[in-house]
Amino acid sequence: MANPLKQLAGETAIYGMSTILARIINFLFVPFYTRLLTTESYGVVTEFMAYIAVLQVVLVLGLETGCFRFANKEGLNPRIIYSNALATTFGVSFSFLACMIIFAKPIANALGYSGYESCIIYVGGILALDSTTAILFAKLRQEHKALKFAIFKTVKILTETTANIVLFFLFPAHCLHVATSLYPEMTSKAAVAALSSKDVWMLHFISATPDFSYVIFAIFLSCIVCAILFIPDLVKFSFEFDGKLLKKMLAYSVPLMIAALPGIINDFVNRILFRFLDTNPEGWRTSLGIFQASVKIAVIMNLFIQMFRFAAEPFFFQRVKEKNSRELYAIVMEFFTAFCGFIFLAVILYIDILSLILGRDFRSGIGVVPIMLLAYMILGMLFNVSMWYKLSEKTNMAIYITLAGLTVTFIINFAFMPHFSYWAAAFGHLSSYIVMFIISAALGAHYYPIPYKWKKIFGFFIIMGIVYGASILTDHLIFNGGIKIGQTPAFSVISELAVHTVFLVIYSVASWKILKPSYRIMIAEANTVQDI
Repeated sequence: MANPLKQLAGETAIYGMSTILARIINFLFVPFYTRLLTTESYGVVTEFMAYIAVLQVVLVLGLETGCFRFANKEGLNPRIIYSNALATTFGVSFSFLACMIIFAKPIANALGYSGYESCIIYVGGILALDSTTAILFAKLRQEHKALKFAIFKTVKILTETTANIVLFFLFPAHCLHVATSLYPEMTSKAAVAALSSKDVWMLHFISATPDFSYVIFAIFLSCIVCAILFIPDLVKFSFEFDGKLLKKMLAYSVPLMIAALPGIINDFVNRILFRFLDTNPEGWRTSLGIFQASVKIAVIMNLFIQMFRFAAEPFFFQRVKEKNSRELYAIVMEFFTAFCGFIFLAVILYIDILSLILGRDFRSGIGVVPIMLLAYMILGMLFNVSMWYKLSEKTNMAIYITLAGLTVTFIINFAFMPHFSYWAAAFGHLSSYIVMFIISAALGAHYYPIPYKWKKIFGFFIIMGIVYGASILTDHLIFNGGIKIGQTPAFSVISELAVHTVFLVIYSVASWKILKPSYRIMIAEANTVQDI
């Protein structure tokens, strides 16, 4: 390639098509969720999603990354690699689904959701289907079929979107119409409550009125459609199993899974801990719902990180043997950090407008957004500096790094959540990511040195701090403390947003001046390779 960074950026953009669409649709649904669902019901959705996120890491067994590693080794057939991974994840994940079906009732009772056994089964189905298709999506990434990857992901997203629209906006109206026709002597509420699955077939699966089960069921339907899309690929796929090779793959991949498990627990355990540690033992679901709604705004940062990761992981592996590959990795880190800084400021400088996405009952937690944005930024940088143990096959080191972060998360949440609720959850994220970043960077410098320009990287944070501080000072001195929705005149709102836009441009110009020398080096090396 004449310009390897261009290849990475191009694939990041294609993978990002589906990821961006998913996050945009999530944004579009947040106003509806935070208005159609109570804070408590939204908290239940958040709890279920936390369980899904943690369990999916276990069921995939780290074989996504393992496939990338072994498929790029000389003398190994990628078809056998993916056959091994697919057979293993299918067996493990569908065995898990069987257990969820058998024990749905006791699990629902234990969680306090008696009567919602179907949701336990849906969660099992989501995990089984997503874990299996994760290997198939990894195969598409390995083959650089980014467009097909994006199309399949987009279909999945649109299925979930359609299901949400039908469930939240059409199905309740249909149930009401049927209920009033069958029980005209009853009040509307009583008539709907009297409906059974004999009256409306869909009541086998969900309730007649909107609740958290609608969200879970919509995701389950999208997973089924996604699995169906892969049927032609599976029919064409020539399976061949190699037990000895599988043992080697698992020896490489399982440590990554074990390492990722504390990491994903680190990301989601605070959602689970609300049940036990929140300042309000009776209303912990409300606190969790408010926290999660605010995190949805900060997820803009995580969106870019996910896009980048899809393209960067195979990119790093495929260029590991090239001359000056480590210098290229360092340059990638600089561009990544600069762009994350732009996203941070873009959200913070327009936070008063973005907060309108949330329902009124959910806006009290908007103060955690800057903390979570910074936490996600550090998380993305951690992904970059953590590539050393994947490239050098020292994946066991990841376990200790992530356990250190998890320890910090538990300490902060146990110490402060009983007093500060979701503020402790936010600072727990930030603190743990910082600790993991420092440890990983220090170990990487010893075992697999990459010439990161730390002064440049810290320079982006300094510029971010200056711009952010200047915006706060300007708001207080000129705009009387900033935008107050419904109270500030339109002219003042436009003026303040214009000033904030100028601050964003200043950051962009200053960042480019820092990046320009590295960009010139990368272009010069790319041209040299092309000439050769």
